[in-house]
Amino acid sequence: MGRESYWKQDPGELLRARPGIRLTEVDPDSHPGIHGSKSDGQEELVEGAEILADLQELLFANSRLGDRRRILLVLQAMDSAGKGGIVKHVMSAVDPAGVQLTSFKKPTEEELGHDFLWRISKAAPGPGMIGVFDRSHYEDVLIGRVRELAPPEEIQRRYEAINEFERGLVAGGATIIKVMLHISRDEQRERLGDRLDRADKHWKFNPGDIDERELWDDYQRAYEAVFERTSTPEAPWYIVPANRKWYARLAVQHLLIDALERMELEWPKADYDVEEQKRRLAAS
Repeated sequence: MGRESYWKQDPGELLRARPGIRLTEVDPDSHPGIHGSKSDGQEELVEGAEILADLQELLFANSRLGDRRRILLVLQAMDSAGKGGIVKHVMSAVDPAGVQLTSFKKPTEEELGHDFLWRISKAAPGPGMIGVFDRSHYEDVLIGRVRELAPPEEIQRRYEAINEFERGLVAGGATIIKVMLHISRDEQRERLGDRLDRADKHWKFNPGDIDERELWDDYQRAYEAVFERTSTPEAPWYIVPANRKWYARLAVQHLLIDALERMELEWPKADYDVEEQKRRLAAS
């Protein structure tokens, strides 16, 4: 169908978290911005994979000559919303040498001895890289708030600390794309049930997922607070409906491609005489 005709509206504008947004206003089954079917979307994902790979190579090539630009993709979601699928089906198109994936788990004793952003800053992508955070510093104002792992005043401090941290990344050449994969409670039940029904997916299931599920409404409110406090012009949040996996993958791919295209990258000019090197090569 082609990229230009498939997207009838820019998903970056449609999916951006607006002030005062409530997750109940976002239909997890929807697929805003597209003109086409699931099969069209799957074809579009294949086409977009080639575009994304070429753009990432451009980004990496420019960094070899001192360009400090890079991308940080932040993926946040309730359990089973599809973060792993984004990494597998979107980022797999990119040269692994140009991707820096970090999956943040429960903090270690050493990490707990530092400010919550200490381990995050160490994982920030370098020039020319696409960094992907599978969960992130936002856990500290999501589970930290819901599970009362920190007092309210500390949670409030962290919002501004996050904004300052992200402003610093942007000033250093980073483009930050923050994505919340939004699934419904019923869809999560089905996906968790699928993990329990299939022996090859038992390893994906964690009994603690049900514990967190029981706090669903609290997490929804925590996410809304995150959008309100940390969706900034420099680092906006995007709420991506994720009941349809194909749409979520396509939307995230588009956000990455759009960010790279806005950089208007060109291939670095050779700092040597190309024709001379051709002659030398022929004579060697």
